[in-house]
Amino acid sequence: MIMVIRKMLLCWAVGFITVSLAAQQRFLVMEYNTENFFDCRHDSLKNDFDFLPDSPRGWNYRKYFSKAVNISKVIYSASMDNAPDIIGLCEVENEYCAETLTKYSPLRELGYEYVMTDSPDERGIDVLLLYQPYTFRLLASQTVRVPVQEIGGKPTRDILHVSGRIVSGDTLDVFLAHFPSRSGGRLKTEPFRIMAARCLKSLSDSVMSTRLNPNIIIMGDFNDYPDDKSLVEILKAQKPSGRTEVSNLYNLMDGKPSGTYKYRGEWGSLDQMIVNGNLLGNGNIRTDYGKVRILDFPFLMEEDEKFGGDMPFRTYNGMRYKGGYSDHLPVLMELEVYLP
Repeated sequence: MIMVIRKMLLCWAVGFITVSLAAQQRFLVMEYNTENFFDCRHDSLKNDFDFLPDSPRGWNYRKYFSKAVNISKVIYSASMDNAPDIIGLCEVENEYCAETLTKYSPLRELGYEYVMTDSPDERGIDVLLLYQPYTFRLLASQTVRVPVQEIGGKPTRDILHVSGRIVSGDTLDVFLAHFPSRSGGRLKTEPFRIMAARCLKSLSDSVMSTRLNPNIIIMGDFNDYPDDKSLVEILKAQKPSGRTEVSNLYNLMDGKPSGTYKYRGEWGSLDQMIVNGNLLGNGNIRTDYGKVRILDFPFLMEEDEKFGGDMPFRTYNGMRYKGGYSDHLPVLMELEVYLP
């Protein structure tokens, strides 16, 4: 009788563990500035002359496809057991590049679909969101213009807002942004990033006020660090500490050691991964500060001969082709999804 009870308890325990494991899934979100992923053809409406076959850089199809293969390698390497469910890519020129990635590069085996912007950026670069249609069912997407010309800025990248249903039945709202650059000086260009942040804050506030159970992810290259005004004062996104509020934004890159970008020998995070407090709670979708990491694989790095240490292994150093990956490092966030 005792043996029978023991066997029953063992079966119950094994069954409970199996059900628990089945009821929890990982959902991976990745962000990566690809550094000038241009095709080789001239767009008559864009200033893409630096990336044409007859340019000083000598950008050609061989280099272009090598770049696509490199991006694929980074994505494949992001997780050993399953590919990221959502990937936000910055500095992608157009849909031809998106098609190359999803249909003709090694990434085609993973079955990604995509949404991207068609921004007024003078160089023609946009943001691209790849997603797995089986784990993220696209519900809606919109692009939002950032009117920096009104305050003397050059046309910049649109903000991409994508909504999707995940396996738990919850809706996930994802914002992908690439804020105006610091070219011309940080202080001179700061008003343009502040305007972009105001647009982004308005969008996230709208979702927060209309969704019964808002789950928000904001990611991209902000061209600002976690303690800069656009993030702290406008988005009000800070490092989580203690109790979190559903409607507040929290920057999970704030305080991370090292960074995604190295400038004059100093590492810092221009790439951000921001969530609302709901994702840091006890809902069906959860993450925490420790589940966001910078991917610094050895193949993404090279020796920094000028300042010492390592630096991102980029595609070009000035006009010299190096055949690397990007001047930024990617960021990966893990979400735990609990099935009801």
